[in-house]
This record gives sequence, structure tokens and C-alpha cells, in this order.
Amino acid sequence: MSTLPSPVLVIVSGLSGSGKSVALKTFEDLDYYCSDNIPVNLLPEFVRGVLGQRNDSSPQRLAIGIDVRGRSDLSQLGKWRQTANEYGIDARLLFFEADDDTLLARYADTRRRHPLSHLGLSLPEAIIRERELTAPLRREADAVIDTTRLNVHQLRRRVITEFALSQQGKLSLLFESFAYKRGVPAEADFVFDARVLPNPHWDPELRSLTGRDREVREYLDAQPEVVRYVAQLQDLLDTWLPKLGNETRAYVTVAFGCTGGKHRSVYLAERLARHAREQGWPDVATFHREQD
Repeated sequence: MSTLPSPVLVIVSGLSGSGKSVALKTFEDLDYYCSDNIPVNLLPEFVRGVLGQRNDSSPQRLAIGIDVRGRSDLSQLGKWRQTANEYGIDARLLFFEADDDTLLARYADTRRRHPLSHLGLSLPEAIIRERELTAPLRREADAVIDTTRLNVHQLRRRVITEFALSQQGKLSLLFESFAYKRGVPAEADFVFDARVLPNPHWDPELRSLTGRDREVREYLDAQPEVVRYVAQLQDLLDTWLPKLGNETRAYVTVAFGCTGGKHRSVYLAERLARHAREQGWPDVATFHREQD
């Protein structure tokens, strides 16, 4: 009889415009069961309904967005989270924020209404009031993420590597694609050059697609050079990645680069990630720097 791991609950909160939606979408892409804008008073029943089954088919990783839109007493979240931990749920709280000038600029770009605008407040006043209302959550947070100087790609990558992958001492793998014309990812542990492989860009029918699309996969799967390249990569990574698990590191990034970061590198990242999962690695993610 197999022992199921403890259910994981990630509560995503913070200031409006600070990147909560990007973070929640990133968790969703990593197969977390996600829901947004849950009132705090409904959270216990909702979590029990999703995580309470404790069988192989039920979700075991849940991410929930909670903020001022729920119009409930946010100060009660800390008490409920403690109760959840006592019942065997690994409940974590991530709080996202940015400085006032950045939030004002983001609202100007998107032309969205602030969720507290119904109170008749100006945008600067609404931001100040939201900081006051969410202060209890910030104090309770396991991590506070300041997104002032982060773009969307940097935020997604930070969520993947620091929070979405395993936090239980198991080595996690991130397979990343990139374009050489924009530079090699500084954080990569392994870098492989896909520019030696046939380029789908030169096929007019494939040019607008990416390495995630079936037509591109079939094209590359049919190329002998690609078959050989993938087999050699699999042998190399199968040999050396397990040895890195003996070190005190949380994750390893394996990066693949091509000219535009659209076809070959994306294909390889997805292909090697799938192989890693088939080999039994518990936590595997992909990140396509030029596409995500």
C-alpha cells in the first residue's frame, strides 16, 4: 500500500497589481489545482472538499488566491492556516507586493479598476488602504516577494524554482529553453546548444508554430540528428543528475538554447522533461523564457 505525500496548499495573496495572477497561473501550469478570490470564511470547507479525499486521483497540490476582493476578515487566515497544518496539510502563504510607483504605473498600463475603488478612494488612497487591510497576511507570510524590479518572466521563474517545486529535500528539475540572441540564462547548471540541429523555422508551415506543437515535434522526431542528440542527452543526464541529489541544493536547471528560443530549444526542454518524469523524478517543470 503506497503512502501518499502530505497535501500541499499554497495561499497566494498580496497587493493588487503585484503579480498574484501571474503567480497563480504559474502554479496552474505546474498542475496545481487552482482557484482565485476565495473568501477566508469559505476556505476551510473548500480545502477539505478538494484535498480531503486522500486518494491517488484527487488533487494533492492546491493554490488559492486570497485578497481584499473577498471582502472578509483577512486576519483570521493565520489561525485557520495553523489548524490546517495540524491536520496534516502543508499550508504555505506567499505575499506579493511592489512599491507604490510601480503599482501606479501598472494600473496606468492596464487601465484596470482597483478592487477598493468602490469605496470612493483615489488610486493612491486605495493602494494605501489595501496595504493596511493586508498587513495581517504580510506578517503571517512564509515569504514576501517584492516584484518591483521583476518582469513577468522573472516572476514566473522565481515562483517555479523557489516555491512551486518540492520543498521537502528532494532535488527538483527545471528544463528551460532560451534564445542565444538574448543571452544564456545565468542560473543554468547545464547548457546545451540546439543550433546544430535542423531548424523548423525554414519550413513555412512550421515557422509560426513552437516546439510545443505536434507538427514541430513530428518534424524533429523524424530527423536522425535529433534522435541521436536526444539519446545522448538522455544518457548524460540519467548518469549525472542523480549524483547531484547528494548535494545541498534544491533544484537543477537544464537549459537548451537555439537561435530564437521558439522551436528546437522548446522541443528539447519538453522532450527531456517528459523523459525525466518517466524516469521517476518527482518534481519536474519547464520554463520557456522567450515564450512564457
